[in-house]
Amino acid sequence: MKLKTIIVDDELPSLQNLEQKIREFCPDLEIIATIQKPELAAQIINSQKFDLLFLDIEMPRINGFKLLELITDRQFDIVFTTAYNHYAIDAIRISAFDYLLKPIGVSELQATINRLIENKSGSTQQRLDVLRKSLSGNLSQEDRISINTTEGIEFYQIKEIVYIESSSNYSKLHLENGKVLLVTRLLKEFDELLTPYSFFRVHHSYLINLNHLKKYIKGDGGQVVLSNGDTLDVSRRRKDEFIKALN
Repeated sequence: MKLKTIIVDDELPSLQNLEQKIREFCPDLEIIATIQKPELAAQIINSQKFDLLFLDIEMPRINGFKLLELITDRQFDIVFTTAYNHYAIDAIRISAFDYLLKPIGVSELQATINRLIENKSGSTQQRLDVLRKSLSGNLSQEDRISINTTEGIEFYQIKEIVYIESSSNYSKLHLENGKVLLVTRLLKEFDELLTPYSFFRVHHSYLINLNHLKKYIKGDGGQVVLSNGDTLDVSRRRKDEFIKALN
């Protein structure tokens, strides 16, 4: 069963380039509409039943985010496309949506499609809620973020995360309830996304939630004791910056 797909992009060369790559290299997709005029996109999208939307972020009059607010039934996956690696990318990532940077390469496109097929989820509306809060700058420790695990997409409050541990090409999220999630994202990415929310990378293998810090034990680099009882090393080169963050 092919995924019925719609492409929205106001730039005709970009639209045609993505359409050509999908038709040639993505046999699991069936394009049912391509839309160049964003002011017509909501009407067309609302009249269709489909599985996947490729949506350009930068469009005149109605950008991609505003367009989504005009769509009534959001039971489809979204892949954002953009020519710019700007502020919106972090918001997209923290809500567990996929995005592609233009010019879109075949390998990146195929990897994204494979990921969507493997992690099919009906949680688009919840992820859009996370996206909207993140874009507005109103996301806090009390809010939930989207976590792309090996089993699908799950939602947890930021404050529930005690620390995140590097695990090869994955990460392990240690939650305050004792649960450990294997997540399909590198620790480096979590570091970039969660540092504004009171997280600190104390070691190349550990990113901790400072709100769960119970004790710092002095030493060469030292150690931290967290609210769940785990004791983690602090690397020597991060020690001074860590102590500065505590103060």
